[in-house]
Amino acid sequence: MTARSMSKGANFPVRSATVRAELSWSAGPGVPDADASALLLTPAGRVRDDGDFVFYNQPHHASNAVRHLGKRTASGVTTDTIEVDLRSVEAAVERVVLCASADGGTFGQMSGLTMRLLDAGTQVELARFDMAATTETAFIGGELYLRGDQWKFRAVGQGYASGLAGLATDFGISVDEDQPQTSSAVPTAPVGAPLPPPPAAPPARPVVPPAAPPVPPPGPQRDTGEERLPVDMRKRLSLRKEQVAVSLRKHGAVGVTARVILVLDASGSMSFLYSKGVMTDVVERMAAVAAQLDDDGEMQAWTFASQPARLPDLRVGELPDWLALHVRVGELSLFRRSKKPKKGLRPGQVDMRTVGIQNEEQKVIAQVRAYVGENPAAAPTLVLFFSDGGVYRNAEIERELRAAVDEPIFWQFVGLGRSNYGVLERFDTLPGRRVDNVGFFAVDDISTVPDPELYDRLLSEFPAWITAARQAGIW
Repeated sequence: MTARSMSKGANFPVRSATVRAELSWSAGPGVPDADASALLLTPAGRVRDDGDFVFYNQPHHASNAVRHLGKRTASGVTTDTIEVDLRSVEAAVERVVLCASADGGTFGQMSGLTMRLLDAGTQVELARFDMAATTETAFIGGELYLRGDQWKFRAVGQGYASGLAGLATDFGISVDEDQPQTSSAVPTAPVGAPLPPPPAAPPARPVVPPAAPPVPPPGPQRDTGEERLPVDMRKRLSLRKEQVAVSLRKHGAVGVTARVILVLDASGSMSFLYSKGVMTDVVERMAAVAAQLDDDGEMQAWTFASQPARLPDLRVGELPDWLALHVRVGELSLFRRSKKPKKGLRPGQVDMRTVGIQNEEQKVIAQVRAYVGENPAAAPTLVLFFSDGGVYRNAEIERELRAAVDEPIFWQFVGLGRSNYGVLERFDTLPGRRVDNVGFFAVDDISTVPDPELYDRLLSEFPAWITAARQAGIW
């Protein structure tokens, strides 16, 4: 097929089985960044649920028909790419809308704004659409749509000054009614009904008995309120504390104490893990680490997405209430624009609409560093940081973690899936640090990882860091 230059509104039949939509612009100082995304729409012109939104923080559709491939910069041009396998698009999907959002400015500040459609196999350019913009912060470059048995591509070039949330409203993403807002573009599809609420979380996963004989907790024990826990939860906690002690012994860290801080990713792609109860179970399992390592059995906790938020301290004796009140309370939808407090929030609860949907790890890392600096402890700090990836602020994250090398903090990152973890995966090999202050591992499904294996992996690098940090005079 011969490449063609398209004008706004033009369309043509797509005969390639798999295509790539490349959004590109000229990079340079003061030029905003942009992120490509895609919405999978039914004949009614709306998404079925949050899973029909594919972007850097949720890079694969469940059908594997649409994938976000990520960015690259070469010769002063930045490109962000969405790939669509038209053979794998589900029968319920009639359109794939190819969108973008601007970060740090408007599309009018970007020169050379172009969408190219390529054959994914041959990399032959099928079409090019040069776009013009002014004050828009979200944009629809084009769309793939089905007419009979034939897929077609249309050049759209429609902007939204109200951002990605304004664009999303037009495609059935639920938005709060307490702050009505209309998009700045003419709608291209009917507004859909609000998304259904997430399903109730399942009961906690079965406890896997420890692989090694129980080891009594070292040292004198203080009252942590464990006796107030429900019987089943108290039994799980006891078994897990023993397994934490076994793992510490295996790694030569018997008797080690630490302040434990928990950080939970609350970005949009994490919604499924929260709604299915996976993260509730993760927090309960991490409470055993704090109960074993911290002499008062407490954890400080943060949640984060676009912005970080401090959660109330987790005290072991208050675990059931904490899980119910503070594990991703508020809104689970990917898009929430209202900044008004959610009605009915209990004291200390975080309205997740103020946290947002994107991944900004560097912000919560900075807050945790500040907290540790302002609240010195006799023991080192172990940060247990859970994320499903979508890491893209690599330079900022690296800067924060390099600056933290001389601080009494070990950062243990746990990846929940196979997404892009960026610099976190490479930190062990990054030179120029007195000690290795970062650990990372990823699991496909943490709910299937037995406690012995999980605690071994969580605690495998922490004891070695303690030794190196002592030798370096860090604590």
